[in-house]
Amino acid sequence: MKIFKILPFLVVVLLGLVACSSDDNGDTNLINSDVIGIWDLVEVNISSAQDMNNDGTSSTNLLDEVDCITGTLLIDGDLVWTLEQSIINITTITGGQFFADCSGTSSTTGGWSANETLVSFSGDQAPNPFNIINGQLVHQIGEDLPGIQSHVYALRP
Repeated sequence: MKIFKILPFLVVVLLGLVACSSDDNGDTNLINSDVIGIWDLVEVNISSAQDMNNDGTSSTNLLDEVDCITGTLLIDGDLVWTLEQSIINITTITGGQFFADCSGTSSTTGGWSANETLVSFSGDQAPNPFNIINGQLVHQIGEDLPGIQSHVYALRP
């Protein structure tokens, strides 16, 4: 009978020991607040240089070649993000040449979290995580033309 009185006490003590591990540091919900702000699209990189605006200078950054491309990423302190970005259409012409234009803007929103190297997004149509590289947010896509290699965002001053 004595065992039935002590058993609940032993179970509680055992659960307490198992639940508290020595590797717990209490930092499970860290947020990198350095990413909070308005980020502007500064590069839309493609796999090979193109002269789509016929100015005699080829570039792998579509922002140098196509005037209609814009993008803004708002990351706020309430852990909400909003991304507005041009919808870019790239079509093959001939001989390794391509044409790009815009067909409107897409807008998405959701929640975010970040550590020192990565910003992750949640929500409908959330982009893949952005890498934090040299103070910029880089969305690696990795597609060859007519696809896009990456989008790069810089924090607005």
